[in-house]
Amino acid sequence: MDNLENLTNVTSARRELLRYGAGALLSAVLGGAKAASAQATALTDIDFWNLALNVEYLQAQFYSLAALGVTIDVATGPTVPINSGTGSAAGTVTVRPSPKVSFSDTHLAAYATQFAKEQRRHIVFLRNILAASTVAMPNLDLLNSFNTFASAAGFASAFDPFANDQNFLLGAFLLEDLSVTMYQMIGARMTLAYDSSQTWGLLAAEAYHAGAIRTLINNMDIANPGLGIASQATALSAARSKLDGSSTSTPDDVGLTTKMVALNSGAASYQAFTVAPGDSNSLAFARSTTQLLSILYAGGSGKGGFFPAGLNGTIK
Repeated sequence: MDNLENLTNVTSARRELLRYGAGALLSAVLGGAKAASAQATALTDIDFWNLALNVEYLQAQFYSLAALGVTIDVATGPTVPINSGTGSAAGTVTVRPSPKVSFSDTHLAAYATQFAKEQRRHIVFLRNILAASTVAMPNLDLLNSFNTFASAAGFASAFDPFANDQNFLLGAFLLEDLSVTMYQMIGARMTLAYDSSQTWGLLAAEAYHAGAIRTLINNMDIANPGLGIASQATALSAARSKLDGSSTSTPDDVGLTTKMVALNSGAASYQAFTVAPGDSNSLAFARSTTQLLSILYAGGSGKGGFFPAGLNGTIK
């Protein structure tokens, strides 16, 4: 390891210490060999790109199955290979039969289709960067995982994100905010080996998606307040925050927190919500690799949740 990489790793560790606090960093160190490995400063750019690729596989499969009813290696625009650069076999996707959502809102169906295309493009982009270092798609669970999160959020013991418009939005909400915090972390941990605009470009795209999903949830809540979708999204946000171990007084996740406010004294009120969750400076939250894995694994150790056999790559 050369001096530049040493300096970069020290800087990354310092950023993580400042961002999460000494207590959170100590907790990660004491959390076992896998957690310590995930936080190790010896991680490379390739490791972080493959972490991102695992999450992009997850998101792309979710949107493709919801919008088109087929997996990403079958869908067009573009068709996405899911084997590694060395040709090893890819994992499978656990999902209900006939997962294509029967959208009642044609505009929402258009969003889902567009997001599916964009997430698949992210995979192609990352695989081109990684070349022979590309990891194959791991086993994914888009069935039991959502049941676990809905139960943790306290609003259902069983939850099907492909059942209807409302459930699809909640499933997308669960995934999109998570990817934003991942890319915010990756941007701080990457070295100078890659153009930083690549990371920030991916972060911006995911933030656009996350903001759109939050807006769509808020609009549905206004039109159909009896559905309780905003409160369900906020409950999922709290579940994510609890899983990653952030403090209840300083959480790294924010729900929709809708409320009625007035523009001026005496003016008509409108429903406000959190479209860009962030810290006191309105900067996007970041999560450490250990925190991210804890959510992806739904609290499991080394596997579980969306990744029943764990992620592929070094960070897992």
